[in-house]
Amino acid sequence: MNPLDKTLIELSDEIRARRLSPVELMQATLQRIGERNPHLNAVVALREEEVLLQEARAAEDRTARGEARPLEGIPLGVKDLDDVEGMVTTHGSLVFRDYIAKEDSTQVARLRAAGAIVIGKTNAPEFGYTAITKNLVYGVTRSPWDLDRTPGGSSGGSSAAVAGGLLALVTAGDGGGSIRIPASFTGTFGLKTSYGRIPKGPSDYWEYGDTAVGGPLTKTVEDGALFMDLVVGPSPYDPKSLPHPGLSYLSAVRGELPRRLRLGFSPDLGYAVVQSDVAAAVEEAVKVFESCGHRIDLLPDGPPPEGREWGMLGAFELASQLHSYLPEREHEFGRTFARAIRIGTGMTHEMWGQMARSRAVLNLWCAKLFSTYDALLTPTVPYDPPPAKGPFPEEIEGRTQPVAGVASFTIPFNLSWHPAASIRAGMSKAGLPIGLQIVGPRHRDDLVLQLARQFERERPWHPHWPR
Repeated sequence: MNPLDKTLIELSDEIRARRLSPVELMQATLQRIGERNPHLNAVVALREEEVLLQEARAAEDRTARGEARPLEGIPLGVKDLDDVEGMVTTHGSLVFRDYIAKEDSTQVARLRAAGAIVIGKTNAPEFGYTAITKNLVYGVTRSPWDLDRTPGGSSGGSSAAVAGGLLALVTAGDGGGSIRIPASFTGTFGLKTSYGRIPKGPSDYWEYGDTAVGGPLTKTVEDGALFMDLVVGPSPYDPKSLPHPGLSYLSAVRGELPRRLRLGFSPDLGYAVVQSDVAAAVEEAVKVFESCGHRIDLLPDGPPPEGREWGMLGAFELASQLHSYLPEREHEFGRTFARAIRIGTGMTHEMWGQMARSRAVLNLWCAKLFSTYDALLTPTVPYDPPPAKGPFPEEIEGRTQPVAGVASFTIPFNLSWHPAASIRAGMSKAGLPIGLQIVGPRHRDDLVLQLARQFERERPWHPHWPR
């Protein structure tokens, strides 16, 4: 078996047991990228091969001395919104195609400290703004399940690299579904963590638009739990970072899993328009939790739709950072992205107040929900992946999509700060993965991981990946 077909946990175990050398793994990774990446365009920048092999040899020496760290010698793909010291962070934008990062992001630094070797960058849409991964710097990224379709966004390069067998370890981020949507579209596991759980920064800007978080995007739930163990905990660079949870997420998913919980299920959150075979697959997947001893209640209502408010908040944050590039360099931005910046400059105090009121209503709905239920189950995405270059569908089976569209199920929990995961629930009639979303109470990332692992044990999706 090619080592790239293994999980992150399996690779780590084999390296520590010296059944696999980091040099062999790095060579296999570079070969696999050379073979498959021309079709996917998932990895868009590589470090020099000799440097990578040198770092792999150093990892091999540490392993021989019995000093292997948890991720010793594991190649790491870094989403091109994340900084790696000495590498270009383009943010998928021509304006930043020459910007060289001065230091690692906190998340990258912690993964490197755990032994990972940064191999290169994975593609992302411009500043992570859409759920389709394409930009004017690196072009279009494609799904390994169907090259005519998108792997999602904004962590689309990372999701395509994992599902396509290029990498077992990547970084990802989620500001409105940017981990969960690609996870759903590619059949991977993705966790949008509680806000503050994984520190951000260092950054030149204080963040007011507080919806984006980091999180794992992996082949399996255990892989995601290991990732979490190595990156959580406070950072002086991030004033909103949470204290260490005081537990091991990997131990939590390997221990006794919960029984007899009360789970709420909403097939549409009261406003989403869901493709019929997606709805049927998710409804069938929910029964797995019932068979595990949990009580499932169909929810009578949902939260207020937040698509417009979330979009304006993101546009305003972007405008605050990028307005100085307009109008002189507007032509270097993608048309849709430039329009978003323009929209953001139109923020008013009345709009800000309306967003604040709407978000308070959402928070109240969530507070009532999680006072009754231990977790919430929904579809992750309402339909099959759209074409690789877009556009998103305006209607599904004759029914008009709401404003939130592809992110109908994901946006609310970015705004509310609740942890939410996507797991592979099944396959659509088109032979494409379907995601089931698990949402937990704030700071209960451990419970979300445990429920995801419980489903995975009953309905394992690994090693079923596209070839």
